Amino acid sequence: QVSLVESGGGLVQAGGSLRLSCAVSGRTFVSYIMGWFRQAPGKEREFLAAVNWRYSSTIYADSVKGRFTISGDSAKNTVYLQMNSLKPEDTAVYYCAAEDPRIGVPRRSDEYDYWGQGAQVTVSS
Repeated sequence: QVSLVESGGGLVQAGGSLRLSCAVSGRTFVSYIMGWFRQAPGKEREFLAAVNWRYSSTIYADSVKGRFTISGDSAKNTVYLQMNSLKPEDTAVYYCAAEDPRIGVPRRSDEYDYWGQGAQVTVSS
């Protein structure tokens, strides 16, 4: 069983940056496909980015491509989401998620079995 704990959320002005962390326990994160999602009030959960470490494959949603970067630190068993050039519309609760290894990089939230508790990110204008 894997446990995911997000941290690093907060309040930032438009144009600023934040780095979210997802501490993974139970197994090393490279054993999973790791993804980031977000959910704004009244909206569905939105895919942001994911990595299939086994196949060295990374994908991003068009809405964040070029602004957000997913990465990992094996020594800390932690996955990160670096967010730059933040906009007010990026305001949401951000979640990391894990899926057991397979071919491909899933984008749908129902394809991920393990979830963190979420971290609030608020971008002021």
